[in-house]
Amino acid sequence: MNRYLLRRVLIAIPTLLGISFVIFAVLNLAPNDPMAQFALNPGIPFEVRENIRRSLGLDQPWPIRYVKWIWTLVSTGDLGYSFNSRFPVAQLIMLKLPVTIWVLGSAYLISILLAIPIGIISAVKQYSIFDHFVSAFAFIGFSVPTFFTGVLLILLFSVNLHWLPFIYDSTLVVKDTDSLIKLLKQSAMPIMVLALFQTATLARYVRASMLENLPLDYVRTARAKGIAERLVILRHVFRNSMLPVVTLIALGVPGIFGGALITEQIFRVPGIGSLVISSIETSDTPVIMAVNIVYALLVVAFNLIADMVYAFLDPRIKYT
Repeated sequence: MNRYLLRRVLIAIPTLLGISFVIFAVLNLAPNDPMAQFALNPGIPFEVRENIRRSLGLDQPWPIRYVKWIWTLVSTGDLGYSFNSRFPVAQLIMLKLPVTIWVLGSAYLISILLAIPIGIISAVKQYSIFDHFVSAFAFIGFSVPTFFTGVLLILLFSVNLHWLPFIYDSTLVVKDTDSLIKLLKQSAMPIMVLALFQTATLARYVRASMLENLPLDYVRTARAKGIAERLVILRHVFRNSMLPVVTLIALGVPGIFGGALITEQIFRVPGIGSLVISSIETSDTPVIMAVNIVYALLVVAFNLIADMVYAFLDPRIKYT
């Protein structure tokens, strides 16, 4: 197992380097100029703008800037400074990350807790009214885009019913029960939007995987031995059905971060998604690079976690 982990880590290093190089090249070959915000200000002389450009290293070719950036990251762990705010990128991310983890983590946990039992019951009761309802819900859930669902929820719960706020208050500090209720109310709609999409997707995969295993011989053998139906479903069928679902759940973690880009913009959630959008608008390369590296690390890490869970679910799988 240790050799396998070491080999996966060594493979991940050139993968991350390749991803960072491609993203850095695309960002720097784009026509946007990080100094455009200064060019629009007539009060800043041309000499001052050029001095700022040199101080940021923008006067050098992008391959040289990439080598310096990657060397600084590897040697010191420094992600650099934002072109826009002149703030350390690592601190910017740490300021935005708790909000994103709260909203996205809650939505993903809810979707997993809902999708697994829904998928199991839907498969066991195939072609029942419940199964048809779940299938319709799933198709609607992952077919309707999140920005459309978000607008519908705002119109329903904020504009018409006045139950929930549609603007996220980033200054809210949880001190007592009232502030906690306010936090839950302002987080409810973005969590619902993300949870709806993920629940619909996961439920369909759980159902399909369960249906593949239910007719197999080992299930009939377990039933012939007199094992209770509940134990047959949960201990045998569900465990074997989770192998493909684990991959979907693991890779869904970085994927839901990407989906939050739109959702955070709709509800004005001050998280990583809003940080990325504002950085793209201002060509803030260090921030965009840092966030993409975090996404890439999440993909690599959760791929590895999925492989480890495989070995737990199926003892036949051995890693050497």
